[in-house]
Amino acid sequence: MTELIRNPRAMKKAQEEVRVLLGSKGKVDEEDIHQLQYLKSVVKETLRLHSPVPLLLPREAIQHCKIAGYDILPNTRLFINAWGIGRDPKTWDAAEEFIPERFVDSPLDFKGHDFQFIPFGSGRRICPAMFTGVLMIELALANMLYSFDWKLPAGMRKEDIDMNDAPGITVHKRSVLPLVAVKHIIE
Repeated sequence: MTELIRNPRAMKKAQEEVRVLLGSKGKVDEEDIHQLQYLKSVVKETLRLHSPVPLLLPREAIQHCKIAGYDILPNTRLFINAWGIGRDPKTWDAAEEFIPERFVDSPLDFKGHDFQFIPFGSGRRICPAMFTGVLMIELALANMLYSFDWKLPAGMRKEDIDMNDAPGITVHKRSVLPLVAVKHIIE
């Protein structure tokens, strides 16, 4: 929601997609989610910029290898910086910008096969709740966008939103996001 409120064009596009698909149905159900391609792109772009866990579970080298010119000795503990990978300007154009369109019609996914986008890790240690978590986010976000119009409180501008994260094992905003929900009248 933070990225959407800061990017009104993306908010409008996601809301239109959900509202056009559902019409007067009343709520988004699990079977509707696969049709919401732009909403899925919004979620992927959010995961790219705001990886749920900034450092993935540690790995240990079992044999000597060389990565980017560095010698990695056996038994060396390695930490994968998923947050940094998602913001790498060598991989992503406009790496710090919220651009959901980069995932529209893109084969890139968070399932651990595309190593430039691994918010849930990969391999044997990939997050076991990944699919459930993403489905919950997509359902909640789709229903919030379908049912309400969102705006900032009076006197607050999108430039005033604190985008800093709080320290911890998982990423969360340091300060709450104050939003005003206005019930959307479905015609």
